[in-house]
Amino acid sequence: MSRAERERQMLDVAEEVFGERGYQAGSMDEIAERCGVSKPMLYEYFGSKDGLLTACVTRSKAELLDVTQKAMAGASDPRDILWRGMVAYFEFVEAHSRSFSMLLREPLSAPPSAVAAVEATRRQQSALIAGALSTFAPCAPSGVIDAFTQIIMGGSERLAHWQTQRPEVSAEDAARHMTDFCWNGLSPYLPDAGAP
Repeated sequence: MSRAERERQMLDVAEEVFGERGYQAGSMDEIAERCGVSKPMLYEYFGSKDGLLTACVTRSKAELLDVTQKAMAGASDPRDILWRGMVAYFEFVEAHSRSFSMLLREPLSAPPSAVAAVEATRRQQSALIAGALSTFAPCAPSGVIDAFTQIIMGGSERLAHWQTQRPEVSAEDAARHMTDFCWNGLSPYLPDAGAP
């Protein structure tokens, strides 16, 4: 197995263990055992348990940006941009639901480096959202764009957390709720909001 493949395997298993047990209860011994490697090898790759969690969050940050950008790039109009971005976000969270819930459930138990990586992810997604809003609501004042960006960020996180606790609610259901909410709120600033 190449170093990159081994690292990917370790991150996959760590995300699984942290998601199942939480950061504090998840152990490097269990992660190493599930990976079929020695614990010293985990430390060689990531330096510490904190470093391993931070690497998991950093990888998720890059993956989330990639899937949301690709989804939004294929959109045909402003509502479609919003819809595709929301579906991509909620599908990503659904695929990583245990680790996502763990980070929201235990934010104070995460190491500062992981908390900083989560905040960097929020800033990254905020920039993506603000850019999209500015494009399809060009008459909205910058203060409105900033406020709606924060509303969408906070609302999406809470809705995703709610969705992960309800298996009957699909990623598309959650995306529909968020899209409808955002579209209605933004309608005064949209040139041709029209009917849904």
